[in-house]
Amino acid sequence: MDESNNKELMVKKQHPKGPWINRIASRTLTFILGILIYWLLGFLVEDIKQTRGPDYQKIEKRHVDASLTKRNSELADSVAALDRQMKDQKEEQRLVGDSSQNLQKTIDQLLDLKRLSIEKEIELPEAEQNNLTTSLTAFLESQKTYQDLNKRITENAAQQRKLEAEVRTLNATIEDQRRPARDEYKKLEEKHHLRLAAYQLAILTPLLLIGGFLIIKRRSSIYFPLYFASGGATLLKVILVIHDYFPTRYFKYILIGVLLIVVGRILIHFIRMVAFPKTQWLLRQYREAYERFLCPMCEYPIRTGPRRFLYWTRRTVTKRGLQVADGGGNTEETYTCPACGTELYTKCNSCSKIRHALLPNCQHCGVKKEVASLPVD
Repeated sequence: MDESNNKELMVKKQHPKGPWINRIASRTLTFILGILIYWLLGFLVEDIKQTRGPDYQKIEKRHVDASLTKRNSELADSVAALDRQMKDQKEEQRLVGDSSQNLQKTIDQLLDLKRLSIEKEIELPEAEQNNLTTSLTAFLESQKTYQDLNKRITENAAQQRKLEAEVRTLNATIEDQRRPARDEYKKLEEKHHLRLAAYQLAILTPLLLIGGFLIIKRRSSIYFPLYFASGGATLLKVILVIHDYFPTRYFKYILIGVLLIVVGRILIHFIRMVAFPKTQWLLRQYREAYERFLCPMCEYPIRTGPRRFLYWTRRTVTKRGLQVADGGGNTEETYTCPACGTELYTKCNSCSKIRHALLPNCQHCGVKKEVASLPVD
């Protein structure tokens, strides 16, 4: 362990973790803070989205002949008017047909009476004769009206088909003119989306960089939960913005690239931790190894006192009751690991009692010493 790490060890103070209720409250409030920051960034992103994009109607007016559009609208109105007119005529024709059927029944009844009077050689009353004449006249007029309506319906249907053919021709022409308008609108809309993405990322990216810097550089700060919450919320919002605005085929490469950078950075961090361990990391490793009665360097069992003829591993140490074997590891003799040669227990220079060689403080007198790091394979 180099001199700077030794100085760090001597001056760095250990902070108590606090009651469990405080730790739970701290984590809960960190999560809530992350949600609130995420909502705030969401409101900001939504406000940016309100920026108006290209107007399709204006683009269409530049490409489509206004006279064709007007003519197409007039033809559509004419077709709709003819359709309504034919529906009215068909309804009127139905009523006339019902009236003709009633007249037909009346005439049939009057003819039956006249046939009976002739068979019985009885003269048909004059009133019945007049009714028969009147019914025949009304029936003929009704039939004439029915035929006239049928003729007008046929003429309107022919005219409607003619107008619909003209409408189809106009629609084809207008569609040809609308195609470049849609292409131009699509390009402008894509540019608008990229512009919105640029505006949003221009705000989110600096926040993300600041959050990442604080998370990396202020890991040991008491305000680390604040940095973690803000950085995590900003990272999530940046990912969603990229997913919303960039095509899937591009987004997957961006996501994989970012993940490669993050995973590579984490891997390098852990490799450097193993190759150039920091003091606190080493002390934690040493402390956990002593608690399990294993050599911190090679994990060979520390066989001293009552444990001399026992065997255990990291997984089985808690099952063998080794913690009470000799008072928590307070050995009465110096001890060196027979597997790797690391000195694990030595005499304290202050009280001359046996102390842990790799921990900074003597458990008897509390005197500190510089802890030398050993190469870790």
